[in-house]
Amino acid sequence: MDKLKIATAQFEHKSGDKAYNLTIIERLAKEAAAQGAEVIAFHECSITAYTFARNLDKQQMLAIAEFVPDGESTQKLIAIADKYNITILAGLFEKDENDKLYKPYISVDRNGLIAKHRKLHPFINPHLTAGQEYTILDIKGWKCGILICYDNNIIENVRATKLLGAEIIFMPHVTMCTPSSRPGAGFVDPQLWLNRENEPMSLRLEFNGMKGRSWLMKWLPARAYDNAVYVVFANPIGMDDDQLKNGCSMILDPFGDILAECHTFEDSFVTSLVTREKLMQAGGHRYISARRPDLYREIIGQQHESLHKVVWLLADDN
Repeated sequence: MDKLKIATAQFEHKSGDKAYNLTIIERLAKEAAAQGAEVIAFHECSITAYTFARNLDKQQMLAIAEFVPDGESTQKLIAIADKYNITILAGLFEKDENDKLYKPYISVDRNGLIAKHRKLHPFINPHLTAGQEYTILDIKGWKCGILICYDNNIIENVRATKLLGAEIIFMPHVTMCTPSSRPGAGFVDPQLWLNRENEPMSLRLEFNGMKGRSWLMKWLPARAYDNAVYVVFANPIGMDDDQLKNGCSMILDPFGDILAECHTFEDSFVTSLVTREKLMQAGGHRYISARRPDLYREIIGQQHESLHKVVWLLADDN
């Protein structure tokens, strides 16, 4: 199959309310399938919600987490995929038989679980265990990769996923509109969200500025362009616990151009048809062929002191 119609969604989730969030996932999946989409992607922790987990202890995390694929939420997602004949990608918190906790993003279709990617760089809760491998999966004949939120900020992860064969990389996030050391970052006042119908421009200016989309545009198109991959970015809209998120879920092509983007304040999705010819035409394809690993193999693989465990409470995915 040289063409694939993909949808990427945004919605305002409810913290810890898996039943509600799955209801919204089903509605959007149904609508996307009716428009001919073969795949729909949702944001990081779209089933459970995300930021509220920073305040949970281990027992509370174990209570919200589920086994994958045998847990109720994964089975519900498979049932939705079967009902509407669409491949679905969504996120949640996972536990294993040893009470280890992970933050995976899963892909399912009507036949069951296709793949599970455990986030390589989790930090919203100190009890989460980091994933230890890259993920490549097949969706209707296309080789796809998954990298969750902060995984994508480490550029080696994106290149490694490409070198493993990915033509499309799904990049689910819960990001933007949070404090960071970068210039212009910060929270967006939740009051603007509550007043969005009366004064939409004030909210849109915040969402599109350096607190939000303008920052995203500094790096996301480069990930697609440098690696000659399609990028499917998904992000929530509205309140995430006490933080406001700006959506702008989008699909980018291997040239780094935006094919489709969510522009509303609503629970919504956009679709785009991806074609294989762009994978070979894009400049990134030539750059990868011109690599000289002999020059930097030892440099890229050098050990360094990790600050990850020190800063997880203060960090965001920006």
